Amino acid sequence: MDKKKTLVIGASENTERYSNMAIRRLLKYGHPVVAIGNRKGKVEDVEITTEHPEMHDIDTVTLYLNPTNQKVYYDYILSLKPKRIIFNPGTENDELEMLAKKQGINVMEACTLVLLGTGQF
Repeated sequence: MDKKKTLVIGASENTERYSNMAIRRLLKYGHPVVAIGNRKGKVEDVEITTEHPEMHDIDTVTLYLNPTNQKVYYDYILSLKPKRIIFNPGTENDELEMLAKKQGINVMEACTLVLLGTGQF
């Protein structure tokens, strides 16, 4: 299985949050993870930053923010030139999807946890 460097946006230390579950599951499957959230913290060995750090080789951006809160990330996400963006349930955003598609970025409306669990990630 290819290891896909994944950026989780909307990351949380709260173990009941899907973003937290996704970070832990991505690590379990051997994918490198970077995390951005509203508050600094840590999930296993992944530091959650509140900044927009320069990054390279991001394969996948998986979103855990509602569309309104995504707006401040548009330029940042697109500048990373990921291969794909996953819009998890509740994060669907036609505007960002259109911008991403214009740049040749694949978009998916799917659940990261399901994709991992079914071998489709």
